[in-house]
Amino acid sequence: MKLNRQDKKFLIFFIANILVSAFLGLSFGFLASRSQVAAVLKTFNQEASFKSFLEPFLRPFQKQEKESATKKEIEAPAIIFSQEEAIIKVVEDSTNSVVSVIGSKDLPVLEQFFSSPFGNDPFFQQFFQEFQTPQYRQKGLKKQDVSSGTGFFISSDGLVLTNKHVVEDEEASYRIITNSGENLEAKVLARDPIQDLAVLKVGKNGFKPLNLGDSGKIKIGQSVIAIGNALGEFSNTVSSGIVSGLRRSLTASSAAGIEQLEELIQTDAAINPGNSGGPLLNLKGEVIGINTAMARGAENIGFAIPINKAKKDLEDVKTKGKISYPFLGVRYIILNADIAKKNNLAVDYGALIQRGENQEDLAVVPGSPADQAGILENDIILEMDKIKIDKDNSLAKLISQKQVGDEVALKILRKGKEIILKTILKERK
Repeated sequence: MKLNRQDKKFLIFFIANILVSAFLGLSFGFLASRSQVAAVLKTFNQEASFKSFLEPFLRPFQKQEKESATKKEIEAPAIIFSQEEAIIKVVEDSTNSVVSVIGSKDLPVLEQFFSSPFGNDPFFQQFFQEFQTPQYRQKGLKKQDVSSGTGFFISSDGLVLTNKHVVEDEEASYRIITNSGENLEAKVLARDPIQDLAVLKVGKNGFKPLNLGDSGKIKIGQSVIAIGNALGEFSNTVSSGIVSGLRRSLTASSAAGIEQLEELIQTDAAINPGNSGGPLLNLKGEVIGINTAMARGAENIGFAIPINKAKKDLEDVKTKGKISYPFLGVRYIILNADIAKKNNLAVDYGALIQRGENQEDLAVVPGSPADQAGILENDIILEMDKIKIDKDNSLAKLISQKQVGDEVALKILRKGKEIILKTILKERK
């Protein structure tokens, strides 16, 4: 009788246990007397089926092995299916809270007419009609849609959070379109002066707000879902991906100077024109970010503002009726070892005060708190209130943690000497 590999392994294990049990006078599931061992060995020499003899012993192991294999086969698909179910549930629970934000303006309506060098005389027009020149003239005004984006409800009484650039035209009027197709006029309550955020209000109650999560707990690699009005045409378009990076920075400018958008979330979930202002959700259906930008010239690189930053704006709107931020009034770059070496600087940290490429981009805004404190171009701000300024604690980040009216002490490096300058932060306009 020829034994397969599995039977041989079990036979060795089986005989070894019988012999050890016999030697020690113990039992391995049965009494192993000398006569019983002889009987077993005799059985092996018979032509009877070896598997038939061992089947009662092998059955539990075979069952366990089969169950283990089956478990491995279904384990990965089950995980995938579970994630797919989670995404579907989040989308179903969230879509009614996501809206399109449309901007409209009264624009001139033009009509075409033809003019003749001979005026409107019918006699000449019949001979020189082909020489008439087409021209355009205004024929009244007509309200037309000029912009679109996305927003989402953050309260049942109609507060909507979106991007500032979605509603940046102060001469335009805005409305939202709900998932059910309802058009509602929206008032811009506040625009964040430095972050790409704005808060709208519609005059109706009974909306389902999205739950706000904690962006401080985000992990790289976790799954995220972006919902938006893709390309300004397809409402509630859904894309999914992962968190690709954290604490990214983008440069933003305004009439008051330059500031940095700090600690942005990077994701590979598709963010397209029109998606701006939509929610970035985790698999619990909580908002962890506000979709704000995509990297031009690169695929699968989008950015979202952490929801924890928006919470301050929401609190300001509820308590003050506006969003207020302290303002220092400088244009700067954060130093590092490479920049310091290239410019032969004495330190490799701090904020170097520099003007922009354009003539009007001054290093220090006239009349600003920085100007009043005596900060000059090419100064290096090393510390604010004894906190070192570097890539982890940028000047913009430290300022954002202050309140309007706070006095701050700035350690300045000027021509090789350290000095302390104090100033009071004003409200950014």
